[in-house]
Amino acid sequence: MSSRGLPALQGEGGLSRYLSEIRKFPLLEPEEEYMLAKRWREHEDPGAARRLITSHLRLVAKIAMGYRGYGLPVSEIVAEGNVGLMQAVKRFEPDRGFRLATYAMWWIRAAIQEYILRSWSLVKMGTTAAQKKLFFNLRKAKGKINALEEGDLTPEHVSEIAKKLAVPESEVVNMNRRLSAPDSSLNAPLRSESESEWQDWLADDTLDQETRLAESEEMGERHELLETALGELTDREREIIRARRLRDEPATLEDLSQKYGVSRERVRQIEVRAFEKLQNAMKSALKEKRSHTLEGVT
Repeated sequence: MSSRGLPALQGEGGLSRYLSEIRKFPLLEPEEEYMLAKRWREHEDPGAARRLITSHLRLVAKIAMGYRGYGLPVSEIVAEGNVGLMQAVKRFEPDRGFRLATYAMWWIRAAIQEYILRSWSLVKMGTTAAQKKLFFNLRKAKGKINALEEGDLTPEHVSEIAKKLAVPESEVVNMNRRLSAPDSSLNAPLRSESESEWQDWLADDTLDQETRLAESEEMGERHELLETALGELTDREREIIRARRLRDEPATLEDLSQKYGVSRERVRQIEVRAFEKLQNAMKSALKEKRSHTLEGVT
């Protein structure tokens, strides 16, 4: 699987042309996407892989635009995102029942973030998980507290962000100064004489509505499958899985070991076994659901 033959973005000046070009590739219906993914996974059909990739190039471009504030060429950000998309297609398992876009978003973001981290020099920026989280979440955190002005943050804002992202206040100050260079906005005009904006080339109201509906339906199906699979566990296994895997703030092994009167290692063993049972139950349910769907199609 390679990028040969795919549209290429040549510098900032070619962005509008590239976005126009990739919008020509048709989106895929769920069953069409499933059959193409099966053809690639089972037969390594390059034509199937190409259709899966080209139908998701707009997704890459939309995600890539969110990373234009790091002072790096947008052409390289998009290229890295496309590499992530190809990795996602290569590893995608259609029988899990989820859409490729849901799976690919993680790979696209990961590829772009790795490129940005390499380019920004981790030696200077720091390498801890908390620092990386700060690097990619500072702008979002500033937006939530209406601190989007350039320049130094107020002590109150520094304190609030440091607490939220679990990093020292000094790191918030330093990172904010590194990221305060002028950046390009999605609301910037395509050209000085144009009233069109970058985001106009990415926005597609009909697609957004369809995507929201598909994601809503998918989340509903996943929740239903999860609840059914949880029924295959014992009461203790179910409670441990909910406490360790399904909460925003997971319980610690120590907390659960005290609750059930067993060692932390025993809790961990129960969690691992229960998670494996949960995965197997969901895979079986998905396979059965997919079989019924295909029977209906044929």
